[in-house]
Amino acid sequence: MTGMTWFASPDDAAHRLGQVGYLADPATATTTYLAGALQKPLLVEGPAGVGKTELAKAIARATDAELVRLQCYEGLDEARALYEWNYKKQLLRIQASSDDLDWNATHDDIFTEEFLLTRPLLTAIRREEPTVLLIDEVDKTDVEVEGLLLEVLSDFQVTIPELGTVSAVRRPLVVLTSNASRELSEALKRRCLYLHLDYPDAEREREIVLSQVPELEAKIAEQLVTMVGRLRELELKKSPSIAESVDWARTLIALEIGDLDDKAVDDTLGVVLKHSSDHDRAVRELRLRK
Repeated sequence: MTGMTWFASPDDAAHRLGQVGYLADPATATTTYLAGALQKPLLVEGPAGVGKTELAKAIARATDAELVRLQCYEGLDEARALYEWNYKKQLLRIQASSDDLDWNATHDDIFTEEFLLTRPLLTAIRREEPTVLLIDEVDKTDVEVEGLLLEVLSDFQVTIPELGTVSAVRRPLVVLTSNASRELSEALKRRCLYLHLDYPDAEREREIVLSQVPELEAKIAEQLVTMVGRLRELELKKSPSIAESVDWARTLIALEIGDLDDKAVDDTLGVVLKHSSDHDRAVRELRLRK
């Protein structure tokens, strides 16, 4: 199995991620570098909206790698994560086979590459080009799926009974994300490097917003970041994400708002708060309406 040099150093990781729009702090840059250098999966945990998924996307952009994404959800099974057979196509082939073909010949014919539907895990393992495998929101899957992930992430190979063992030619860089809605197994954690991402401090978030929306005036950026921080201190169903902070900045530009006063906040809250109860709480607790 051959690998690739993803990043030359933590500083190189920080620099190249920055070039594609992801401002990584030292811990993120170092752990990202180590994930590539040690060829170990990277488990990124933290609340929704702090840039976990975006980190995987940024790694792919920074290294010119293909991003293969497995979106996890309750009820995800092996057929959706790994592979399944195209049963309809197999049935048509069986029906089209001449009567004098015995079952063994037909069986050998229908369990071939032509009838295999590869899902994200198998797709990533089989790719010969640089690949970032994003296993997104792994905490939403059933515990049984972790066993499948352990098998794949331990040896980077998959056994398909009808075809044999498929081993990775080029090991993908694997990023798993978790919102910590449930505790992941120790066995899975042991195989991963760990990175906890939280909402950035005000200064870093201001840097992020201005890097994405450079035309935003510094005064407005300061007001926006301060207000986002106040919103996150409230007991909301869904706190504003970093991406929503950036969306808010673009909204203020579009509306030509030069001062983020209470009325401007009230008028544009729908950009950052997506639940009516959160909207009502913000208006009430921040006293946006006199």
